Amino acid sequence: MNPRDLLTDLSRRLGDPAMDAAVLGEGNTSARDGDTMLVKASGAVLGEATPDDFVRVDLAAASALIEDDDAGDAEVDAFFAEIAEREGRRPSVEALLHVVLYEETEARVIAHSHPTAVNALVCSERPELLVDGALFPDQIVVLGASPLLVPYIDPGLALAREVRSRLRAHIDRLGAPPAVVYLRNHGMFAVGTNPAQVLGMTAMAQKCARVIVGAAAVGGVRFMPADEVTRIETRPDERYRRALLAAEGAR
Repeated sequence: MNPRDLLTDLSRRLGDPAMDAAVLGEGNTSARDGDTMLVKASGAVLGEATPDDFVRVDLAAASALIEDDDAGDAEVDAFFAEIAEREGRRPSVEALLHVVLYEETEARVIAHSHPTAVNALVCSERPELLVDGALFPDQIVVLGASPLLVPYIDPGLALAREVRSRLRAHIDRLGAPPAVVYLRNHGMFAVGTNPAQVLGMTAMAQKCARVIVGAAAVGGVRFMPADEVTRIETRPDERYRRALLAAEGAR
C-alpha cells in the first residue's frame, strides 16, 4: 500500500465515531517516506480523509526550522506557505511535532488524536495517573512502561521544541523513547511502525483512561507493583508479543 492510501485508511479508522478519538477537524496522522513525511493537511477531517488530504514535508528542512532559535511564528508561516504553494494545501499546525517524533524516535507512522476518556484525564487535576504506573500487563505490552506527559503549550513551534527537550531527557534517563506522548489539555500521540499498531495503542490508551476513571470512582487507583511492571516489560515472551504487534500490518 502506498503511503497516501495507508494514511487514508488509518485516518478514516482513527476518525470513525466508534473510536471516539476525534471529531470534525481534530487529530492528524503522518507516515515517514524516506527523507520526508506525509502529514494530514490543515482542516482535513480524519473520518473523511482522501489521498489528497496529505502534504509532503521535508524532514531536514523542518528540523532546521525547529533548531533555529531565532525562528518564530513568521518563519513557520513562511515555511508552511512554501509547502502550500508546492502541495496545494498547508500542513497541520502540529506537523512540527510529528517532525520531532520522527527525528527522536524510530517511528514510521504517527497517530495524534483526542480520545474522550484520555482527554477526561489530561484535562483533569490528575493527568499524571496516565503515566505514574501500570494498571495491567497488556497496557505495558502495548503502551510501554514509561509514557511521557507534557504540560499544555500552544500547538506549533513552541510545543515541538518543548516535546523535543522532554523526549531527549526521557531517552537519557531511561534509554529509550516513550511509545505514547500525552499532552495536557490537548490529547495524545501514538508512535509506531504501522497503522495497526498506532490504532491499537490509541484504543489501549482509551481503555486505560476508562479504567482509571472507574477505579477512582470505587475508592482509588491501584497500580501494579513496580517490580512486576519491570518483569512484564523485560519478559522474553512479552517482548516477543510486543514485536508481533509492531510487525502486524507491516508485512
